[in-house]
Amino acid sequence: MHRALQAADAPRVAPRPRDPLRRWRIAGLILPLAFLAAIEVLVRASVLPAHLVPAPSTIAETLWQLGGERLARHIGASSMRVLAGFGIGSALALLLGAAMGLSRRLDALLDPAFQALRAIPSLAWVPILLLWMGIDEAPKITLVAIGAFFPVQLSVVAGIRGVDRKLIELGEVNRLSPRAQFTRILLPASLPQIFTGLRTGLSLAWMFMVAAELIAATRGLGYLLSDGRETGRPDLVFGAILLLALLGKLSDSILKTIEARVLSWRDTANDPSSSRGAR
Repeated sequence: MHRALQAADAPRVAPRPRDPLRRWRIAGLILPLAFLAAIEVLVRASVLPAHLVPAPSTIAETLWQLGGERLARHIGASSMRVLAGFGIGSALALLLGAAMGLSRRLDALLDPAFQALRAIPSLAWVPILLLWMGIDEAPKITLVAIGAFFPVQLSVVAGIRGVDRKLIELGEVNRLSPRAQFTRILLPASLPQIFTGLRTGLSLAWMFMVAAELIAATRGLGYLLSDGRETGRPDLVFGAILLLALLGKLSDSILKTIEARVLSWRDTANDPSSSRGAR
């Protein structure tokens, strides 16, 4: 009897909330696999020309023939360039974007130049960087940093400028210092938009990395794309594209997970735990 009372008084563990979007997430994973299976069937049935659209099984065989060590070197080289360039570019963008968001004078001074530089295509930077820095890793990482910088910088400025004025006035009423007002009001309120810019900058970092490796590289997925094009091997080209898609999705998922943890305090209309957000 005493044990039964102790068991009744013990704190109950709350059940884990059920994910209302679980079926849709599973369907989202199945959809690209079904697309690849459809391509396989169409190529085997000679509906699609195999010399232009190789079957997914042929692409997988090509990647297997490259060897695990060789393929890992290409993936590692591209991943390190993206990681270094994205880290440098996003760090500079966070600092400059915060300064421009807090100072309208600095924003008026730098924004016209940044908007002009942001419109320059990635391939236009390549000959300049090769001329200035040679053909080592520096121009590739710099190009990736340029690609990541502008969307992050723009999102930081827009996030800080978009903070509700009532929150700022509340901080002034409570006599918060400028530093406390930034860390306790401006930064938390602008974090959702900043993370959107970080995810956009990460995707552009992968694109700019390919542009750099297409021009001057002996390793990397961009080099595989160029090698497949020059040797007339669409299986190698599509294999590199699929690897880029997988790596881009993996890196974005990691950043999205970090975003969900950092912004776990939000209670928005699109919260997956709510019934409305699951529609």
